[in-house]
Order: sequence, then structure tokens, then C-alpha cells
Amino acid sequence: MDEYSRDELTAAVLLALRESSGLGVLHSQAMAERLGVSATDLECLDIIAMRGPMTAGELARASGLTTGAITGLADRLERAGLAKREPDAEDRRKVMLRVTPAVEKKGAALAKPMHDAMAALLTDYDDNTLALLLDILKRANAAALGAIQTLRARPEPRRRSR
Repeated sequence: MDEYSRDELTAAVLLALRESSGLGVLHSQAMAERLGVSATDLECLDIIAMRGPMTAGELARASGLTTGAITGLADRLERAGLAKREPDAEDRRKVMLRVTPAVEKKGAALAKPMHDAMAALLTDYDDNTLALLLDILKRANAAALGAIQTLRARPEPRRRSR
């Protein structure tokens, strides 16, 4: 890597991250089509699957979506049989959104090829490199969520009437 300057390496990493993000979107769309939901619905469902049951507000913060958007999303996921709303056991005023067993049954089979490919790829790296990669990805995810929130906070451009 000595033949590349710092700027060239940074540009190459940013380009690779952009490509990886795009491929992730395409993979999500392909999975979502097979589950009968939108890619955004699937990504939010995955947040719940990874983190556990959460309120609409918690999911909104985790996804960068509004609570209003989460309400419609929860409705669609319930209709698809992939999530359900339940009262919080500790505070019955709260409603928790949780995944259903159908997610593991249907989703796991769809996700398996990508999971297996990524797991095989990671076997080439030692523990220190994996720890570095994990740190980079966690920080990249936090930065991406911040960028999503910044973008959503911008006023939408006025649309011309036709």
C-alpha cells in the first residue's frame, strides 16, 4: 500500500464503502421483495431483530425515520406477519414492536447466502484486524445515522405546481 498516498487511500476506502452500501441496498431490496415489504420496512425489521423489542420512538431514533413513518411501517410489518405490537411488561402505557417467529423462518433462509459469504470472507483475518474492522464499522454506522438525521432535518425543496 506504500505506492498510494493518504488521499488516494482515503478516496479508495470511501469509494469501497459507497459500493458496499449500494450492494447492501440492492440485497435488502431483493430480500424485501421476497418478504412482501419495502426495503425500508425490512431494514427497520432488522434493527428490531438485532436489538430486541423497542418502542416506535426508539426505532425512529435508531433508523433516522420519524415516529409517524414508523407507525405506518409497523402497520405494514404487522399485516405481513413479520412484527407485532405488544404492551410493555414493565410499563403498560408503552407499546413495544417485536419480530415474530416468521422472521427467523422466512428471513434466515433469505439472508443465509450473504451471511455465509461474509463469514467465509472474515476467516482470512486475524483477531486484531477483526477488532479494527468492528471499530471502523461501529463508527461508520454512527456517522451514517448522523448523516441521515442531518439530511432528513433539511427542508424539502419546494415543488413546482404543474
